[in-house]
Amino acid sequence: MIRGGLVLLLLGCFLLWSEDYRIEIRPAGMGGKDSGAVRFLDQRELLFGEVKGLHFAEISDLAYLPARHWLFMVSDKGKLFRFRARFGERIRELEPVAAERIRKKSGKKLKKWRRDSEGLTLDGRGRLFVSFEGKPRIARLSYDGRIFAYLPLPRALASAKNFRGGNKELEALVWHSRYGLVTAPEYPLATGSDKIQTLYALSGKRWSYRRGREPHSAVTALEVLENGDFLILERAYSDPLSPMVVTLKALDPRSCGGAKLCHPRTLLRMDSSQGWKVENFEGLARVGKNRFVMISDDNDNFFQKTILIYFEVDSR
Repeated sequence: MIRGGLVLLLLGCFLLWSEDYRIEIRPAGMGGKDSGAVRFLDQRELLFGEVKGLHFAEISDLAYLPARHWLFMVSDKGKLFRFRARFGERIRELEPVAAERIRKKSGKKLKKWRRDSEGLTLDGRGRLFVSFEGKPRIARLSYDGRIFAYLPLPRALASAKNFRGGNKELEALVWHSRYGLVTAPEYPLATGSDKIQTLYALSGKRWSYRRGREPHSAVTALEVLENGDFLILERAYSDPLSPMVVTLKALDPRSCGGAKLCHPRTLLRMDSSQGWKVENFEGLARVGKNRFVMISDDNDNFFQKTILIYFEVDSR
């Protein structure tokens, strides 16, 4: 009895002092098996209460700069965190090094209703970009969170009136070597069908496809596979009594576009009703050849978790 109590005490101390630890979100009995076209490499719960004096919570997207081994994390409260991160067959290093509030070029804070930062990406020159909800905007950022400039948006995205709500705007952002910056609203625009989701390049190109079969299916993040396909992270959630479904899809932009609908293929479907311990996954970053990390937004809620999944995609 004493030995058992000591084990529980040591485990409690480990969870209290650890800043991340390994977990398992796959259904019981699945073990180390691959999940379709996706191979899980590492799974961590992040328990950083604060990073450099800023509360660490509500992470909405990621971006990785391999030359410096920097993993940027943005929260939807306008905070930019920077970690030193290395990846091998597992996550080899994950150490916070900086935290800043996103602010104007002058250094002044953004107003509360203008700091809902959701999408994050780095372009081919290592420049950092962020997208916002509340008022649809995309901005170039310095590494310490200062806004250099706002970018012009395609006409369809320029007005908040075109979206289905202030919290349903520019949720996802990625840089594609061929198409430049590409963004997506969380839900289809109010100006079109609610059954068709669209990705928008700032250059004017667009790619549309039918939404997932689950009610409330939404785009939460974008990345690019080695072959140039878009990697799309979707989440479907309606209420605590209904299953949460998180899906990864691949979309070939060369096979469609304009008026021609795309037909993305499903790489992974994680359904809480089938034993998956899914969380509110909202962020993606490519960290190696067809290797990615995916992160969940804990909504600053005790009952939710910040989960970082490191995985590999078979893009064939």
